[in-house]
Amino acid sequence: MTSLPERATRRCHTVVNPLHSAVYFAPDYGHELARLGMEERGAVYFVSRAAAFGRVGAGVVTATFYNFKHELIARHLPKVWDVISPEAALDARLRAADSVLRRVLGDETVASKEMAEAAELALRATEACSRAARPLYAAHADLPVPDAPHLAFWHAATLLREHRGDSHLMTLVGAGLDGVEALASHAASGKGMSPKWILRTRGWNEDEWTAAQDRLRDRGLLTADNELTEAGTELRAALENETDRLDAAPYEHLGAAGVARLTELAGAFTTTALERGAFPADLIGKR
Repeated sequence: MTSLPERATRRCHTVVNPLHSAVYFAPDYGHELARLGMEERGAVYFVSRAAAFGRVGAGVVTATFYNFKHELIARHLPKVWDVISPEAALDARLRAADSVLRRVLGDETVASKEMAEAAELALRATEACSRAARPLYAAHADLPVPDAPHLAFWHAATLLREHRGDSHLMTLVGAGLDGVEALASHAASGKGMSPKWILRTRGWNEDEWTAAQDRLRDRGLLTADNELTEAGTELRAALENETDRLDAAPYEHLGAAGVARLTELAGAFTTTALERGAFPADLIGKR
């Protein structure tokens, strides 16, 4: 049983996560890596999230990222670590997070008492995160907390994001959805990344995407015109509800008042970031 209002965990995640994810859609991190000699633009995302593991190969990243095609990852890893060390990549990521947050939020917000409060609340929530069966969270939990409040908040947002993400992968495995099927069903809900962006970034081609949709149709989860069936809608709802359950501990630890306040603060930050173009306009949708 939870002491939190219904879907409070998900609402908080929805406004905290974009403040971590904005780094992936900005050029700053790629520029930082290029200054260090890494010119493979396609490797930027993999370096960003995998550096906390150390000098891992493609297999670890495929397993933990889940919905990227292995061949795309293997094109870059592990050879990229011969160009830039994981330690240098992590330092560069913090510099990028600093520049991105200053641009999409403004220096006044970055230095505000509200940012310091949000950092304190988010870090408190992470005290109850679990490393068990959560490799991406566990790797990031071993990293030091930055001193600057806005970077401490970004670090905490990263931990909360990866904790929920690892939890969500458990539900996908349990539901028998492979990486591309998970993407296709989420896109069909209208709440996930659009197929255009998926095919541009995840390594899957049109034939593989169509085959995944066919498999979902065979299971009665997708209609002929690629909309979710009633069973598909129920499955997606069940996946999110189970993710909420697996991800509840940090928010239960923070308490209802703390979760409400973190949601309020992060919601205001995210609204500002969205208004300042932190994400592509066509990132989410069915088409």
